[in-house]
Amino acid sequence: MAFLLRWWGRYAGGLVLGALVLTSAWIVRQTNGAAIRELYRLLSLPFQGAVDDQQALIQARTWQLEQQLAAVQAENQRLRQMLHAPMLPNWNGLIVPVIGRSSDQWWRSLLLGAGSRQGLTIGSVVVGNGGLVGRITSITPNTSRVTLLTDPASRVGVVVGRTRQMGILRGQLNQQVIVEFLEKDPKVQPKDVLYTSALSSLYPAGIPIGEVQSVELSDPTRPHATVILGAPLDRLEWVTVIPYAEPTDTFIPN
Repeated sequence: MAFLLRWWGRYAGGLVLGALVLTSAWIVRQTNGAAIRELYRLLSLPFQGAVDDQQALIQARTWQLEQQLAAVQAENQRLRQMLHAPMLPNWNGLIVPVIGRSSDQWWRSLLLGAGSRQGLTIGSVVVGNGGLVGRITSITPNTSRVTLLTDPASRVGVVVGRTRQMGILRGQLNQQVIVEFLEKDPKVQPKDVLYTSALSSLYPAGIPIGEVQSVELSDPTRPHATVILGAPLDRLEWVTVIPYAEPTDTFIPN
C-alpha cells in the first residue's frame, strides 16, 4: 500500500494532465473544434464590447478627418481660383470672404468680412473669379458693404473688346445686365467680351465684365445688348478687393 501511495504521489499530476489532454482531444474530434471555439468566444466576450467601442470611435474619427480634409481641399481650390481672378498688373488685392447676403437684397449688395482695420476703403473695386463684381460703398472697422453690378442703380462705363465701342452698363437684379451703346450701330455681336472703359470714373479700365448674349438694334435711339456677367454673383464665397481712388479728370460720371 505504501508503495502505491508513493507511486500515485509521484505520477498523479501527469496522469491527470494526460487524461485532460485525451479528453480534450476526444471532444475536439467529436465536435470538429466547436467546443474550443465556443470556449474562446466565452472567454473573450467581456473584452468584445470594449473592442467594438474602440473600433467605432476609430471609424468616427476617421470619417471626421476625411470630412475636414475634403473641406480644406475645397477651400484650397477656391483660393487657387481666386489667385487667377481678373486683376490689373501690379495691383495688390486682398482676398476676403463674403459673410452675408439678404434675400431681399440678393442682387443689390453683399457683406464682406473685412473693413477699414484691414485697409479697405469706400470706392475699392471688388472682383471675383470671372470678372467685376462691384465696389465698396459703405464700411465699418471689420465689414464692408459692396454694391453689385446687378443693382439697378449701378452704372458702369464699358467697352467692347473686339470693336472698342463704348457703352453704359446697368443692372437688372439678375446675372444678366443691359449695356446701352453710345452709337446707333455699335458693331457688337454675341460672344463679344466687355471690359470696364477708360472713361469710367468708378472703375479702372480693362477689368473683364462679361460676354454679350444677345443684341437688340431695332430701336436706333436705344441700341443695347444683354450681357452675362463673368463672375457668378449669385454664389460668391470669396472676392478680391483692389484699392482704387476715383480720378478727378474723367469725361463721363459713371
